[in-house]
Parts: sequence; C-alpha cells; structure tokens
Amino acid sequence: MNLFERYLTVWVFLCIILGVLLGQWLPAVFHALAALEIAKVNLPVGVLVWVMIIPMLLRIDFGALHQVRQHLRGIGVTLFVNWAVKPFSMAFLGWLFIRHVFADALPPDQLDSYIAGLILLAAAPCTAMVFVWSNLVKGDPYFTLSQVALNDTIMIFAFAPLVALLLGIASITVPWATLLFSVVFYIVIPVVVAQLLRGRLLAQGEAVFNQAMARIAPFSMGALLLTLVLLFALQGNAIVKQPLVIAMLAVPILIQVLFNSGLAYGLNRRLGVAHCVAAPSALIGASNFFELAVATAISLFGFESGAALATVVGVLIEVPVMLLVVKVANATKDWYARE
Repeated sequence: MNLFERYLTVWVFLCIILGVLLGQWLPAVFHALAALEIAKVNLPVGVLVWVMIIPMLLRIDFGALHQVRQHLRGIGVTLFVNWAVKPFSMAFLGWLFIRHVFADALPPDQLDSYIAGLILLAAAPCTAMVFVWSNLVKGDPYFTLSQVALNDTIMIFAFAPLVALLLGIASITVPWATLLFSVVFYIVIPVVVAQLLRGRLLAQGEAVFNQAMARIAPFSMGALLLTLVLLFALQGNAIVKQPLVIAMLAVPILIQVLFNSGLAYGLNRRLGVAHCVAAPSALIGASNFFELAVATAISLFGFESGAALATVVGVLIEVPVMLLVVKVANATKDWYARE
C-alpha cells in the first residue's frame, strides 16, 4: 500500500471535518449542488462515482472466470459468506443495534434509513480494493482475480433483488425504479466502459496499461474524498447535534466485518483450503464495495439521509479494520497450516 492508501482513514476523517465546516459556512452552495439531479441521480456524485469505480474495474479481467475451477472450495466459501451470510447478518445487526440497543440515542425519524444504509453496505462485496489486501497476506493472485470477477458478475444480477428483499424484511419501502436505475448506472455501465477501455489499453501492451493505471489511480481516491466532503457538508447539522451517531453506526459494521472474516477463515481451514486462498477469502468476505453503497444510498434516500451517513461510516473504518484482519491472518499462518 502506498502512503495515501495506508492512511485513508485519516484522509476520510479530515474530509468529514472539512465537509462539516464548509456546510456550516456555505450551506446554499452545497444545497444547490445537491439539487443537480436527473432521475434521482445527483450529477456531481454520478461523475465522481464513475471516476472512483472505473479505475478499480479496469483491474478486473472477466476472462479469469475460467480459473474458478482451480479453487472451488475457496470460491464456494467466499460466495457463501458474501451472498448468504453477510447481507442477512448485517440486517440482523442493524435491527438489533439501531432499533433496540441505540434506539433511544438516535433520531427516531432516521432509524429505517440507518438500517437501509447498513444493508446497502453489506450487499455490495468488495471488488478491486481487495487486490491490495490479498497482496498483504501473500494471497493467490489467480484466486483473488477470479473471485472478484465472479463477485462483480453476480452483483450485476443479484444486488437489486437482494437489497429489495432485505429492505422489505426491514419494512422499508423499496423504490424499485431508482434501485434498478442505480444498478445500471453504477454497476453495468461502469463495468462495460472499464472493460472496453481495458481492452484498448492492453492492445497497446502491458507497459502502456500499467502506466495508464498508475496515472489514473489517484483520481479514484480523490473522487471518493470529494464525495465525502460533499456528503458531510450536507450532513453537518445532524453530526454537530449528535456526534456519537458515527460511533454507534460503526458498532454493527465492525462486528459484521470481524464475524464474516472469521467465518470465512474458519470454514476454509475446515475444508482444507490453502492459506494463500483462505486469507484473501476472509478479506473478500469481510470488506465492502463502499463506493457503490455510498452512491446507491444517495440515489435512493438522498444526501442528508441516515442511509448515506451509514455507508460513509463503512468507508471510515474500512482500512484500519482490514489491516487488522490482514495482521491476524499473517500471525496465524502457522496455526492455520497445523492439522
């Protein structure tokens, strides 16, 4: 990880402070930006999300899907955790903590919105960012690549129905038209654009592709941070009134990450999967495609919603928690290999 990626949580925290301050000083400017939307998609955020997502999707080779057969047990564990456990466990944790444990300390009109944001976060498995985590645990690159490509393929078809199901279970109204539009706008179109661009770059040689990736990588994180400034400028009043909301939202996210990473790691060991597959499997099972979650929350519920705030909390704790999982995976490698 480069210096910027390693301290992403610091930059996110600074963006929170900057956004809150700017929102207090220039409220009219940010409300004008929030009003620039078409079909409930905010245009500034739409542009920023594409700048965030496309560089990540460029790293994904969907041609690697044929390698799935080489790691069937590891792939099976990750898919089970990503799609059958994580979204449902987060829905349960959201219900437990938001509606019960912290209910009296949270704004009552935002409880449903907070739960919706947590569900959106859990329903979007990590994509390209996991290449960083996999490298830190010396993970099998072919497993990581094929797993990420498979996750993205499944997400195109499963994200909207899964979110709708869980929102329905939580008794939250599902705006189907906006949800399906978000899938097309934030998943399908960026995937197609990224794959076309990837093909053109690779046709000019591996060196050209690597140079292009190095040049555009900073734009991805920069767009994420600008989105956070914009989001927190509009969330500023709520945060100033109740600064502990962020900490309360972080609790179910933290528990969910640790539970799912531990579950994937343990299941892989039980099935006799090599550590170089089990470690990235645990990381993929725990982390989230927070860029997609943030964008969808804004489209479905708006900038000033609790859903948007909940997804951003996921961004805030992503790096330190993933580094903790990396440290545990590396420290337990000898234990893992023991019969």
